[in-house]
Amino acid sequence: MALASQRQEFILATVREQGTVRLADLVKRLGVTAVTVRRDVTILADRGLVLRVHGGVTLPYRGQGADERAARGALVHGRPPEQAFVGMVVPTVEYYWPAVIQGAQSAVAAAGGRLALRASAYDAAQDRRQVAGLLDRGIRTLLVAPTNTGEAGQDLLRWLGSLKVPVTLVERLPPPSLPTLPLDAATTAHDLGAGLALRHLVTLGHRRIAFVTARFSPTTQALREGWRETIAVLGLPGHEGLAHEVPPYGSSGWAEAYDATLRRCREAGATALFVHSDSEAIGLMERAHENGLSVPDDLAVISYDDEVAAASDPPLTAVRPPKHRLGALAAEMALARISDPIERPVHRVQLWPTLVIRASCGGGEDQRRAPGGPLITGD
Repeated sequence: MALASQRQEFILATVREQGTVRLADLVKRLGVTAVTVRRDVTILADRGLVLRVHGGVTLPYRGQGADERAARGALVHGRPPEQAFVGMVVPTVEYYWPAVIQGAQSAVAAAGGRLALRASAYDAAQDRRQVAGLLDRGIRTLLVAPTNTGEAGQDLLRWLGSLKVPVTLVERLPPPSLPTLPLDAATTAHDLGAGLALRHLVTLGHRRIAFVTARFSPTTQALREGWRETIAVLGLPGHEGLAHEVPPYGSSGWAEAYDATLRRCREAGATALFVHSDSEAIGLMERAHENGLSVPDDLAVISYDDEVAAASDPPLTAVRPPKHRLGALAAEMALARISDPIERPVHRVQLWPTLVIRASCGGGEDQRRAPGGPLITGD
């Protein structure tokens, strides 16, 4: 069977007939290499026609056979097994993620389990090494924020979907090219958070709102998309000349770069800034003051993060992602998957951020409501 389409039809027919087929058996029956069989299986799995499992392939939707009923009988119902051992891999333990980790830790501890943490660095190969290390430690379930872009990211996600232990994605989703990958996920609606910020600024009379960021991450990308979509939906002037990247606050040459960014924003007619994240917003307000601009009278500012926004001068209005709750939710989903791996459907849960109103935007109390989302005033 030289043609890939013929091999794939044979694989699909065999899986339909037998339910589950070992990859080694397919290699022998097709008379091709293991690499060829894995490639064919990957294509079928990406199309949602089969499901990769450890060492083999099965149908994505199976009835409850005797083996499944036996597995169900061995589970502890209604709660995770005693001393549930949960692994967690995150890109960093410094920025954004500490609160997420703490939330997961609290949920696992409340269930009588233990969390084992490892950090990666936005690298698919390192993600895989860290996960493999946790598997060797005997974890029962996995929380992971993997690299999910490019060919390496897709291969990593396919591998995660084939593991024997259940996997819950944190702040990540499979790309559209893997539409049926059966992985649970807990995410934050960052794009909606950008919309909350812009809508609040519009209620205060702003029409040209710049977006400033200092780092690239999946969160940054979602915020940029939300900023652009909200501009289009609200019929605001185009975003040309209003998107800028700056170095991290306090890094070499930051003051000159922030001065230049403020100058370009003002030249483009911006009267408000939406900044990712708090520290860069604080730096921009500092430089605005040094250049004779008043916040919020001359320039309104909203940050995304709300870790240190309340300590700025003036205190920053900020969009607050629910980091601690997100980590706790992801852990709860992972523990629930241990208790019911058979019938529990795939869960994709998205949490909304909240808008925290402070002084950096001005406006009276009657103006302090962002349409379409939760509101917190001060704190």
